[in-house]
Amino acid sequence: MFKSILIPIALDHEIDVKATIDTARKLLAPGGTMTLVAVFEDVPAYVAEYAAVKPAEHIRETLKNRLKDIAKGQDGLAVSVLTGKPGVAIPDLAAETSADLIVINSHKPGVEDYFLGSTTSRVVRRAPCAVLVLR
Repeated sequence: MFKSILIPIALDHEIDVKATIDTARKLLAPGGTMTLVAVFEDVPAYVAEYAAVKPAEHIRETLKNRLKDIAKGQDGLAVSVLTGKPGVAIPDLAAETSADLIVINSHKPGVEDYFLGSTTSRVVRRAPCAVLVLR
């Protein structure tokens, strides 16, 4: 059983978040904590100069509200919104919070993932704790 579980959620992908949370809950020790995590990347300045981009704080609040909606009615489920590269930010949060498990979804890889690597594979390589990958 795990005391602290991170559940990264990519809100732009269609996944069954409830099933992911249910899986994590089965692995949670009594009195343990689970945290839904969303990560957004900063828009590079050279892009922001030419595109209409909402302020980072607006994006952060929108993501936080979406995570809170997912967590509504679920006991012991916290939310966290990070900025940065997901494959780096999630393992960093795991280290900072002493998480002992990350439960993350993965899509079936396409050819582009073999050249670029997926977020899930980056999290697995960098995580300071156990990682359960769901497909």
